[in-house]
Amino acid sequence: MSQIRTEVTAANDAYAADFGDKGNLALPPARGFAILTCMDARLDPAKYAGLAEGDAHVIRNAGGRASDDAIRSLVISHKLLGTREWFVIHHTDCGMELFDGPTIATLLETSRATATFDGTQWANTQAEGGSTEGWHVAWLTFKDLAQSVRDDVARIKAHPLTPDTIPVHGFIYDVKTGRLLPVD
Repeated sequence: MSQIRTEVTAANDAYAADFGDKGNLALPPARGFAILTCMDARLDPAKYAGLAEGDAHVIRNAGGRASDDAIRSLVISHKLLGTREWFVIHHTDCGMELFDGPTIATLLETSRATATFDGTQWANTQAEGGSTEGWHVAWLTFKDLAQSVRDDVARIKAHPLTPDTIPVHGFIYDVKTGRLLPVD
């Protein structure tokens, strides 16, 4: 067993031992909203949005982008679980600004192993069974952070399955200060 797996299962044992009445939390989020944000490990939506377990839905993906799957989750969040407000929260210093679709697709053609970045360019350091499938993925990278938030808010609002009554708010989380900065 890996060290990481051992640490995770030990942490879960401690968490479960003090689980209390959390098993009685309702299925719908208590505060009636959902957050779409990035998977970046520096972001803790529970802390930056003041959430307790059961308060809100948090949907995470690379870049916090309004992908088809993220919109699917938001629609389910509203239609079946009653959320009434949605937040799109991207962040400063996001890795999605460091590459584009052709870059990652080219890297994946020759290797699925982790690539390296020298501050300017990505490179494979080992060959490990590449694939051309990377050319068929919508990577949803961006170069303008505020514009990516505006684009995602607009895409969600314009989606035919998004009710007109759902406010969709856009923010940038500053990884240096912890502040949520509104994007109009």
